[in-house]
Amino acid sequence: MNLPICTGSNRKIKYTACFVILILLLVIFFTISVCAGSVSISVADIWGQLTGEGDELYTTILFQIRIPRTLAAILLGGALALSGYLLQTFFHNPIAGPFVLGISSGAKLFVAVVMIIFLKWSRTLSSVDLIVAAFLGSMLSMFCVLLMSPKVSDMSFLVLIGVMIGYICSAVTDFLVTFAEDSDIVNLHNWSMGSFSGITWENVKTILLVVAVTGIMTFFLSKPMEAYQLGETYAKNMGVNIRLFRVLLVLLSSILSAVVTAFAGPVSFVGIAVPQIMKRFFQTAKPIVMIPACFLGGAVFCMFCDVLARTVFAPTEMSISTVTAIFGAPVMIAVMLRQRQKRY
Repeated sequence: MNLPICTGSNRKIKYTACFVILILLLVIFFTISVCAGSVSISVADIWGQLTGEGDELYTTILFQIRIPRTLAAILLGGALALSGYLLQTFFHNPIAGPFVLGISSGAKLFVAVVMIIFLKWSRTLSSVDLIVAAFLGSMLSMFCVLLMSPKVSDMSFLVLIGVMIGYICSAVTDFLVTFAEDSDIVNLHNWSMGSFSGITWENVKTILLVVAVTGIMTFFLSKPMEAYQLGETYAKNMGVNIRLFRVLLVLLSSILSAVVTAFAGPVSFVGIAVPQIMKRFFQTAKPIVMIPACFLGGAVFCMFCDVLARTVFAPTEMSISTVTAIFGAPVMIAVMLRQRQKRY
């Protein structure tokens, strides 16, 4: 990828300006997300809630429904974009992502199995149960992709293998749903469509803990990641343990993808579209810049899509994956066309 190069203070000014824009967009969409819905709440009403003079109905809507949901969209959107960036770094492929490689589908399959088993025995699923199940599913799909990767010279074909793995996992999930009880089917259907609805404060705390720890660990990998981008030989000469580094990339990307699938279901194209948009927005591929940029970009992107999913056909709510696909799929097509032009 040929990106324009800035030098010295100009580069710092550009990065700062880009981050300021992302933060402003984050604040704007957070405000819109909290205010917009079937019941409109003005900024003045929100201020009234904060000063203890608000209506009880607004208090319930704000603090039990909209704010937890919006915070979940921020954290999970950032996590998904960061997972996609890690996978693109690992495979050296701009169209690699948790949804396209079948990782999200593997997580979806395992969560569906756990939901059916637990609901059948009338047991309550905890946040930890969902995350562990999604992580195991993610790792299984990732293992299948890695098993095929040495036999594939064209990385685009590897993505096709990932898509096929995703279809297999989705087919098995549908098979399980067919023989599940009616009450289980309702729960599975609502979750499998992909949505940030139903998020509680307990869920937000769990998501924050997992995403914060994983995100910090990812940031500490920014230096070896930059060396790895310049080639394995260069990274080895710089003292990077390639095997350990690859294992960490796989684990961190799988955890980030798993936490998203566990709480929001499968969300498509965010992991591909956002890293590519951020690379062109910041005009750099440096991990120390791209890691926070991808997180903020994913947060803004998912909040924007969630607002559209809730409000366009209100009170009917669209699947979040439907909206993210509308905006994310064209980005993937553009990246694939660009790759083809470079090849020929």
